[in-house]
Order: sequence, then C-alpha cells, then structure tokens
Amino acid sequence: MRDMRRSSHSPAPADQPPSVRVERSTFQTIVSLLPYLWPIGNPGARVRVVIAVVFMILSKVATVYVPIIYGRIIDTMTPKDLIAFVVPVALILAYGAIRVGSAGFGEIRDALFASVQQRAVRLLALRTFRHLHAVSLRFHLDRQTGGLSRVIDRGVLGMQSVLRLAVFNVVPTALELVMVTAIIWHMFDWRYAVVTCLAVVVYVAFTAVLAGRRGRYRRTMNDTDNDASTKSLDSLINYETVKYFGNEEHEAQRYDHALARYERAAVRVQVSLNALNLGQAAIIAVGLTLIMLLAASGMRDGSMTVGKFVVVNTYLMQLYQPLNFLGVVYMTIKQGLVDMEQMFALLRVSQEIKDKPGAKALTEHLSEGSAGEVIFQDVHFGYQANRTILKGISFTVPAGGKLAIVGPTGAGKSTINRLLFRFYDVTAGRILIDGQDIRDVTQDSLRHTIGVVPQDTVLFNDTIRYNIGYGRPGASQDDIERAAKLAQVHDFVLKLPDGYDTRVGERGLKLSGGEKQRVAIARTILKDPRILILDEATSALDTRTEQDIQTALNAVSNRRTTLVIAHRLSTVVDADEIIVLQDGLVAERGRHAALLARDGLYARMWAMQAAEHELQPSE
Repeated sequence: MRDMRRSSHSPAPADQPPSVRVERSTFQTIVSLLPYLWPIGNPGARVRVVIAVVFMILSKVATVYVPIIYGRIIDTMTPKDLIAFVVPVALILAYGAIRVGSAGFGEIRDALFASVQQRAVRLLALRTFRHLHAVSLRFHLDRQTGGLSRVIDRGVLGMQSVLRLAVFNVVPTALELVMVTAIIWHMFDWRYAVVTCLAVVVYVAFTAVLAGRRGRYRRTMNDTDNDASTKSLDSLINYETVKYFGNEEHEAQRYDHALARYERAAVRVQVSLNALNLGQAAIIAVGLTLIMLLAASGMRDGSMTVGKFVVVNTYLMQLYQPLNFLGVVYMTIKQGLVDMEQMFALLRVSQEIKDKPGAKALTEHLSEGSAGEVIFQDVHFGYQANRTILKGISFTVPAGGKLAIVGPTGAGKSTINRLLFRFYDVTAGRILIDGQDIRDVTQDSLRHTIGVVPQDTVLFNDTIRYNIGYGRPGASQDDIERAAKLAQVHDFVLKLPDGYDTRVGERGLKLSGGEKQRVAIARTILKDPRILILDEATSALDTRTEQDIQTALNAVSNRRTTLVIAHRLSTVVDADEIIVLQDGLVAERGRHAALLARDGLYARMWAMQAAEHELQPSE
C-alpha cells in the first residue's frame, strides 16, 4: 500500500510567506510593460500602434521643417521683382501647411494610441486582480488589504502616466533632438551640433543622477502612504472595537504618526524636485548662451544670413520647451515606474495552490451511488513547518452522510474545512472526493461542489438580494426568495423598508449577527452544493432562532454529504458519526449515545455545556 506519509504533492514551504517587496530595475519594469503595448492575438491593436508611430514620425518631420521654411521666408522678404515676391508667398503657404500638419499628425497619433493605452492599463489591472484571487489564503493572511489596494491604484495610475508621457513626449522629443542635431550640423557646422548634443547629454545625466535619489524617496513615501492607508482602513473597519475600549485618541495618534512619516518623505521628494528643476534650467541656459554666441560670431563675419540666424534661434527655442518639460516628464515616468514596481511584483508572487497540468473537472469522475463521498486518509498538516496542526486524521463520510467534528479550541476543526476546500495542501496523506485526490482535479470544479456556511460571516457592501444571489450569480428572484425562506430570513427582509434592496453596509455591519448568518445560509442554499460544510453555522444565533435554522439546515443537508464543525454539541446529536479532535488527533469517534456511554472527552464536554445551559437565565 502506498505510503501516505510521503505524498508526491509537495506544498510550498509553510514557514516562508510570500512577499511583494522585490526590487526591480527600471529596465525590467519597462520590459514587463511592452507585451501590453504589443498584445499577442490582437492584430487590430498592433496595426494601431504601427500607424500611430508613422504619424508620430510625420509630425516630427513637419515640426523640424518649420524653422527651415521660416528662415527662407526671412531671407526672401526683400523682393526686387514679381518673381521674388511670389517665392515668399509660396513659402508662407507651405509654412502654414506644415504647421497644420505638425499639429494634425500629432493629434491623429494620440487618437490612434488612446485605445491601445487604455486597453493595456485595463489588461494589467485585470490580470493583477485575477492573480490576487488566485494566490493562496496564506498570502492574504500575511498581507494587509488596505496596502494591497493602494499598490494596485498607484500601479494603474503609474502605468497610465508612463504610457502617456513616454509615447507622447519622450519618444517624439528624442526623435526631434536627433533630427535637429543632424540639420544643425548640415546647415551650419559641427560646433553647433556638438554644443547641442553636449547640453542634452549633461542634461540627461544630471536628471538621471537626481532621479535615482528621488526614486528612493518616492519608495519611502509609498511605504508610508501604504502604512497610513492600512491603519486608517483597519481602524474604521473595527469602529465598534475602537469605541468599546475608548481608544479613539490612540488610533488618531497611530494614524498621525504614519502621516508624519509620510510628510517627511513628501518634503524630501519636493525639495529634490526643486533642486532638479534648478540644475536643468542652468544647463539649458548655458547651452543656449554658447550657441547664440556662435551664431552672433557668424553674423559678424558674414558666414551666416539673417534667415539662418533665425533658423538656429528658432530651433533652440523650439527645443528649449520640450527639454525643460522633459525633466518633469522624466521624473513623472520614473515615479510611475516606481509605482508599478510593486504591482508587477504582485504578479510574480507564485501561486501556492495550482491545478496540475491536464487536471480534469471533478464532475467528470462521478459514478452512480458515490456522488459526494469524502475520505481523509492519514492527513497531516501544519501552517508552519515547525507547528503541526493535524497529525494523521482519517475518516470517511459516505455520499449523503453526516459527519460532525467537535473538540476544544485549537484542535484543528476549521483546518479540516480549509484543507477540503483546498485553501492549503496537505503535507502528507491525501483527501479524496468520489475516489479522486482533490489535488488532481481543478479547483473551480472542487469549490463548485462544496458549499460552506462559515462561523465568521462577511457580506458585501451591497443589497440583501445581491448577497444571497452571490451563491449563484444570475439566479432569479424566485430562487433567491426560496433560499431565503429555507434560511428563515425571508419574513425579516419583507419587513425592511427597502426589502431585498436593503443595503447591508460594510462587511454587513447594518445587520445583526444572526441576520448575517441567515443571509449566509441562504446564499449557500442557493448554491445547491453536493457537499455541505457547516462551520459553527449557528454560533451567532439565539437558542430559539438556532432551533429554527437547525431545522432548515437539516432539510437542506438531506441527501447531501454534510460535515458539521460545531462547538454546541446539541446541534450534532443526529450525526451519523461524531469525531472528537484533540491535539490534532482523533481522540474519540462514534454516534452521540455511544460517546456518552464511553464517558470520555465527549461526555465531559456534553456535561459542561449542559451545566452552562442550566445556569443561563430562562427567556
């Protein structure tokens, strides 16, 4: 027989939670971005990119020809006859046409690229969102939701900035610089070109050096922003707890401390930007001065005409604005890339629980008479390598049977639920449904088969209709109401002013614990699973409501394989089998009467709860 202690399915190390704090270079971030600009399987988007590039080149060609024509107009503005007068008119008309073309080609380029840009942003945001739902529960338990939300928001905005500014500013400006340098060298001499290139090289080098420092400051600002956002969100979600302990001032001080660190980082970012702008302005001014001195010298010795002087002056003024603006653009792009770092790092977080290559749906393996059979075979598991929770659990729940799992807190009851739902993989042994190892079937089909009513019910900040309908998106109102009636919540909903359109608030805080639990039960009823897990499903209900719900749950669990994880032993007396967990092992097992007769752990737990019930005041 196969050794169950040595499973061939090896999970990721449990004591090494995934992290998204991975440094990546600017080049790596840009390379990660390129596939979204040149999407595979989307020829329409690729055609638009090519046409946009063509119009960008046409726009810049027209732009660099404007000063040349303008200079020729100046040189021919003193006509001696009619023919001489016709020439500047033609040049003026050409000048106007080229200016219109320069602006028009640029607008066409922007219009063509807009859909490519927005689709790229959408695909990256969607991919990140899907990936966050695909990574393991362990990852989300180790992370803070507020910080993750800020990472995605800033990453999307950063991508928009990078695409817009890089495509619409940096690349066209670089192309224009190359063209202008070549034209200046051709029309004048090498000195003008050298001064122009030298000014640009010094400008870019200076910007890059300061950008590295500003990038570090920006990362610090992002981290402190995440911290402040997380503290704010965590405090507001736990509003009632804050009030219970009167810790409003404590929360305000924690939030203010995070804001103070953000303030210091933001000031550094702004001061470094001021230093950058000052240095860039000085470099541009020196370059302009040197070229104007060369041009003035040429005018004095007669080697340069007035028109050529105007040409070189116009080129310099034409380059001055984009070069000056390029500093701001470069820093915005740099900051955008920094903001995208963590978003791309999220995408590199490995998916701990994966479908095997070629995994089939669980429903493809069903056979008559075995739909829903659950088997745990010598299951071992620990959330951390040095702390084992389950130490060899074995049991079988036949199709349509009902198994109850009880035991003291920390015995591993809810861990069984998480393993069956495959939030984690076992470290040894295996779990079978209808004879299939759950690691060999797709997660979607597995989770479609199982319905869970958890102990801690969390609802979406939407209507009661939406929260019940979440069990089966697209369900009709009749189906939703039928599930609500079985969960004993329909009459309560009808008494509300807005009925099923009543919004439940953040995490369902507008409803009582019992009301939330009944909505959760209705949601699971609507899902209509073959395997039902009730994880302390009636723990938030009073005794009378619990009895009503228990009747409904018994009806729902009829002909379904049911696992009941319970603290109140009174809810499991009708189970086909009860297993009692203690220290990760099955301490006792059997039916209710047999376990009482054994006078062991289960009997002591029953006696303690009976005594507690007798001490409670009568209603």
